[in-house]
Amino acid sequence: MLPPARRGRRLALPALLSLLTCSLAFALVSEDVKKEARQSKNLEKSDISKKNDIDLKEIVFVIQSQSNSFHVKKAEQLKQSILKQSTDLTQEMPTVLLLHQLAQQEGAWTILPLLPHFSVTYSRNSSWIFFCEEDTRIQIVQLLETLRRYDPSKEWFLGKALHDEESTIIHHYAFSENPTVFKYPDLAAGWALSIPLVNKLTKRLKSESLKSDFTIDLKHEIALYIWDGGDGLPLTPVPEFCTDIVGSSCATSFQSSLPLCGNPVKKEDIFVAVKTCKKFHGDRIPIVKQTWAGQAGHLEYYSDYADNSIPTVDLGIPNTDRGHCGKTFAILERFLNHSHDKIPWLVIVDDDTLISISRLRHLLSCYDTREPVFLGERYGYGLGTGGYSYVTGGGGMVFSKEAIRRLLASKCRCYSNDAPDDMVLGMCFSGLGIPVTHSPLFHQETWEFKRRKVTEKHAHQPKTKGWT
Repeated sequence: MLPPARRGRRLALPALLSLLTCSLAFALVSEDVKKEARQSKNLEKSDISKKNDIDLKEIVFVIQSQSNSFHVKKAEQLKQSILKQSTDLTQEMPTVLLLHQLAQQEGAWTILPLLPHFSVTYSRNSSWIFFCEEDTRIQIVQLLETLRRYDPSKEWFLGKALHDEESTIIHHYAFSENPTVFKYPDLAAGWALSIPLVNKLTKRLKSESLKSDFTIDLKHEIALYIWDGGDGLPLTPVPEFCTDIVGSSCATSFQSSLPLCGNPVKKEDIFVAVKTCKKFHGDRIPIVKQTWAGQAGHLEYYSDYADNSIPTVDLGIPNTDRGHCGKTFAILERFLNHSHDKIPWLVIVDDDTLISISRLRHLLSCYDTREPVFLGERYGYGLGTGGYSYVTGGGGMVFSKEAIRRLLASKCRCYSNDAPDDMVLGMCFSGLGIPVTHSPLFHQETWEFKRRKVTEKHAHQPKTKGWT
């Protein structure tokens, strides 16, 4: 006879087998339930797509293009990519618009002034207005599938959501108590407005004019306008709108590499003018020399005091606490008329701006020196009421010699030495019909984006040296 303990183990074996059989059956049933749930979810998603089924012809693509020949070429390439993908799908062609061709008005790049045109022209036969940049890459099949998730008869503001980690001056310290709560779109990933929302915004634009004097960060200001102090619509985050390709589900991505259109411009073909004044000779100029000045082929420091140890050039313009229009125009005159006749490019920066000459040389290889080029980070003033665009001086301003020649021939000048130089230049070039050329590689403020930069403004000593 078996001992009691062994009898217990032997008697437990059938129960154990029974328990294992039950567990296996339960696992199979659970897997069936999960499979049914997945199928149900897929069917539900499919039903949503069928319910919101749209064709390509119902999407109006707006490429945020610029009139400079380099940017026109990039925009045309993106347009052809969209049309080719549409042809491969054997669908009717969508409408693809280049922003710089839509209107001659100065503020077309700010989008909002164009909404009435979109409403009148496309509201009858379209469902979506999809905006993208010249370097946005679009996968048409994925984009269609993404948009089909949203009912086009309702108001939608779709995009890749960004938010501020801390309140910032360029956003006027909005939502300072908790800046993370407000979401705005990354324009590089593409963003979309449903036609019902376009129509609603058009009615508002007709009843009240745009209030903001300055356009500084377009993506944030568009989101603020649509949100309308909480009475409007917040941004709906769309994970398929991407900048970096993070998976096969991305409908968009962004080409963020530094452009190169042949050999980089020789450093001897770029003249760099650094604006400074006596009180900053001791703390800012050493940082410039320790970081990027050695990369420049031609560089001069322009001040209100001649210091041979640097050396600086005294332009005979007293230093001013506000704008530096007198000093900037003196630099332009000196560049055009004194010993720089063979140098095609002029760059004007402040003494607290970091600049990568090597990246700038790559970038400028894409621009034609025979054209009047005025390049940098674009801001706007009074664009809702016939104002003008300008390059913000803190991020650096790049001029082709042809642009300077036309400017100085026009006799457009500062109304005072302390006028804001960047805004006066914008006003002058606007009057000449020479548009600002915007590049996201120039920055007035410090940005954490991973895109490669040419310039960045620092109001204090940078933590790193030799930035290239």
